[in-house]
Amino acid sequence: MKQRKFQVQKELKRLDKQEKSFQARRMKKKDSKMNQFLDDKVPEKLQHTLEKAFVKAFQLIFQKGTGVIEKTFNPEELEKEFQVNSYAHSVHQNKKSLRVFSKKAKSSGTLNLLVSGGAGVGLGILGIGIPDIALFTGLMLKSIYEIALNYGYDYNKEEERKFILLLIRGAVSRKEEFSKIDNQINELIEKENGENLPDIKQLIEETATALSDQLLYMKFLQGIPLVGIVGGAYDAVCMKQVTSYVELKYRRRFYGKIL
Repeated sequence: MKQRKFQVQKELKRLDKQEKSFQARRMKKKDSKMNQFLDDKVPEKLQHTLEKAFVKAFQLIFQKGTGVIEKTFNPEELEKEFQVNSYAHSVHQNKKSLRVFSKKAKSSGTLNLLVSGGAGVGLGILGIGIPDIALFTGLMLKSIYEIALNYGYDYNKEEERKFILLLIRGAVSRKEEFSKIDNQINELIEKENGENLPDIKQLIEETATALSDQLLYMKFLQGIPLVGIVGGAYDAVCMKQVTSYVELKYRRRFYGKIL
């Protein structure tokens, strides 16, 4: 038992450093020169259009689309792998058996990143931006669902969906907003209680606003034939940012549970 606790505490220190590195990047994040150049060229209504597209995508997936996403991977197999890894760690209680969880979680989203980037570039060539939102959202949630299962959490529960939405919002926020949400997430993890979170409708709207802020300029570019390749490629960059943050927080939650 002492050995197990020692290994978890050691990995928590390693996790602290990784989280601080992510936090530093989000706290310093400024608009790129390209975004500054595009600022007065983006139609005012585009952000509202993006927000509506994200809200619709989340609502559709949560209400009817989870079953479709589950056809693209094997939830039961991931649940079995988690049980096997949990048993192995209970026996060995060493660094290698503990890091298996994060290794599996990090690798689960690689294919989704490639698909998202490829689809974004393909649609960017054609000058298609907004219709890409549903595909991007579906692939992002698929990656998050796989991460959740690799740490033993059921994404079908409403409280878990609320947690996921907050994670996405945190991942794409900047500066003071990021700090506020990050602290809220850490408090939720520590208490394992999401009862004080807003209802799912409000969280969807807040997350849609955060995502539209993050992707506004790139989706504007993606709507321009050929030039849209740049905007489309950013899908993978954004998804990597989200899944990296989600993995860090699920890992922290998991370590707290087994400590």
